[in-house]
Amino acid sequence: MKIETFVCNPIMENTFVVYDETKQCIIIDPGCFNDAEFSKIDDFIKANDLEVVKIVNTHSHFDHIMGIQKCRSAYNVKWEAHSGDNSLIENAPNQGKMFGIPMQEVALPDIELNEGESIEFGNTKLSIFHVPGHSNGSICLYHQESKQIIVGDVLFKSSIGRTDLPGGNYELLISGIKNKLFQLPDDVLVYPGHGGTTSIGEEKISNPFLQ
Repeated sequence: MKIETFVCNPIMENTFVVYDETKQCIIIDPGCFNDAEFSKIDDFIKANDLEVVKIVNTHSHFDHIMGIQKCRSAYNVKWEAHSGDNSLIENAPNQGKMFGIPMQEVALPDIELNEGESIEFGNTKLSIFHVPGHSNGSICLYHQESKQIIVGDVLFKSSIGRTDLPGGNYELLISGIKNKLFQLPDDVLVYPGHGGTTSIGEEKISNPFLQ
């Protein structure tokens, strides 16, 4: 499984195109803010002859869903996310205003995701972990074979997701990271929703929030 990262919108959010040898791919957290950002993603998909089969979100804060409507329309695919964040989606335009960023309305996801289920495309299966605390509907997507996990804003390099936004809960977030993510092997590569990659082992040792 391969992961290509695109940094999008004024919040510098990571959008991922995830694909395998079958050429099927999924777009995770499409935060493309304008046509230029969408074109970079679309150009990569076309250049690699990829077929987009679904859109998936780790969570639904406004900066992670800015490109939902554009991608839904362009690729004629369904959007999958945890229903715990539906209220965030409904309030997305107001979220944007708080940060001085225009944000269009976004229709709710087509398919609800839950812990214990999996995301499947091509020859790839991503296991779903529900790790609330940054938002009610935050999930992490783990590929066991390649030891890679896409965590949204649950965990960052030397930091954790904000818990002062609607749906935030510091104790719940810390518990979820320690009891779910930190049970994975130390060499699992972590792809956060902002910033660079890290590893489970590195965060166990150096993350000041998790000592």
